[in-house]
Amino acid sequence: MLLIITGLSGAGKSTTLHALEDAGFFCTDNLPVTLLADWAENMMQHEYNAAVGIDIRSSQNPELLHQALASIRQGLDWKIIFIDAKDEVLLRRFSTLRRRHPHLPGLPLEQAVASERAALQALQQQADIVFDSSNLTPYQLSDLVEKFWKKQKAVLQDAQKIVCSLVSFSYQRGLPAGADMVMDMRFLPNPHYEPELAMLTGKDEAVQIFLDNLEDVQQAKVYIQNWLSFVWPKMLAERKRYFTIGFGCSGGRHRSVYMTEMIAKWLQDADMAVPIVRHREIGDIH
Repeated sequence: MLLIITGLSGAGKSTTLHALEDAGFFCTDNLPVTLLADWAENMMQHEYNAAVGIDIRSSQNPELLHQALASIRQGLDWKIIFIDAKDEVLLRRFSTLRRRHPHLPGLPLEQAVASERAALQALQQQADIVFDSSNLTPYQLSDLVEKFWKKQKAVLQDAQKIVCSLVSFSYQRGLPAGADMVMDMRFLPNPHYEPELAMLTGKDEAVQIFLDNLEDVQQAKVYIQNWLSFVWPKMLAERKRYFTIGFGCSGGRHRSVYMTEMIAKWLQDADMAVPIVRHREIGDIH
């Protein structure tokens, strides 16, 4: 397998490459795009699982970067992983580290971040999967990448499966980056207002029993399952191998976590997908 690791400066590309290296990948960072074709051919000849870090440093001309990546993907089965983070997080990281932003270093930091995001927007849209590191520590990002590779190996053994990332989140902290589908769970009764459930999460049995006993919850679950059953074969026909679903609620701790867990289990039990579950607001990945 050949992976292109790209994304915004400061978002965690180096952390991602280190995690893949620990998983047995041959990794190269900041390779000039003019050398990419020869590098890829060499990796394929040796049958390596390989990952290469490509970003705005690899070609200061964004158009040349996009053209080179589009050309190389035509002949080989590349997968693009894009590492994203919110602007305010990137600004804080660079300010804390007192590190110069590599893109247009003469600009103020805010403008450099905005310029790089605009330059890489087309590349993000081409990505097979987007990881948002805004609320992740380097250790959590490494754990997410490791779990992605373990799930990907299962998919390689079965061409009829999709790696499905399911993310629970709070609307107060924004939508998850790279979501293909977002479902709003705020219409369901909120366990937060039950005193004995408020401090628990949707992973706890008491919360799950409470929601399981509500007709609206069960009906919503059936509608979601029916919709996914309808679109899944169509996505497979389009050779889509990565899909991200976001489940949101007010606090990102009860209803969204519950539905994420239920749909992930259903996808796995139905043998439709290899799920990666991430609960953004409670810091859990599995």
